[in-house]
Amino acid sequence: MPRPNRWKVWLFRIFIALLVIILLIAISVVYHMRSNGFLRSPVYETVPPAIPEITRPALLVFSKTNAFIHKDAIPAAEEMFRQLGTKNGWSVYITENGAVHNAHDLARFDAIIWNNVTGDVLTSDQREAMQTWIRNGGGWVGLHGAGDSSSDWDWYINTLVGARFTAHPFPEQFQQASLHPESGDPIVDHLPNPWLRTDEWYSFEESPRLKGYNVLTTIDESTYKPDFRGKDLHMGNDHPLIWKHCPGKGRALYSALGHTAESYQEPEYVALLEKAVSWAAGFSGNACAEAPVTVEGQQ
Repeated sequence: MPRPNRWKVWLFRIFIALLVIILLIAISVVYHMRSNGFLRSPVYETVPPAIPEITRPALLVFSKTNAFIHKDAIPAAEEMFRQLGTKNGWSVYITENGAVHNAHDLARFDAIIWNNVTGDVLTSDQREAMQTWIRNGGGWVGLHGAGDSSSDWDWYINTLVGARFTAHPFPEQFQQASLHPESGDPIVDHLPNPWLRTDEWYSFEESPRLKGYNVLTTIDESTYKPDFRGKDLHMGNDHPLIWKHCPGKGRALYSALGHTAESYQEPEYVALLEKAVSWAAGFSGNACAEAPVTVEGQQ
């Protein structure tokens, strides 16, 4: 006699197997996203790190992420700054602890470098401490991911960075393109023109030049495809990627370059960042005379 229950058993086993496969795929996707910084709740430190005795000049390299993690670029940039510190006699302290942004600890440094920082990483008190420190003469350098759209701190995006990120090309994420340094600025006077590089190219809502910021390098949009899944990312003839300005008595420079680890091994880009930090920290020249003073936004 036929055994109809046998088919039910097999169908049930197939259903369970498919369910297990779907569950494993879902777990894999969630793990991949979390390992890259997504699907995480923000973490805010409240106890500052124990900073060892350091001598001036001194740099603070801050590498915290509460959103996307540039796994390769962050440690590569940290190592580059260690080497630049050794070369130039700069003390370099590296941390992911946001509580270092307090008046006492910030006063020990000449400049802070936000190394591919993503997401909201500071408490309101820490934000105020950083803003006050920069406004009173501190230097700030932001690298690549530090200018993305994952922060909701208006003063940071609108004033300190100075332009709101829209997107980068995808799926053609990394493309070679021609960059053009602006003539007359010592931070970029060593670069060839055009400067050919391969990177992930950011687009912004508008050029910070419209705010009076000093643009140092632009990208030629005709040399790559500014497109995100059909969304047009063109900014026109003025598409800046590196610029500087002076918020209050401080000095700030942002570079949208540097998604890859290889970026921080390129001699031309390393030299640019070395001079950028020197300018922002006031180690060389008149730190703010070369850049227009900007109007400060609200916190």
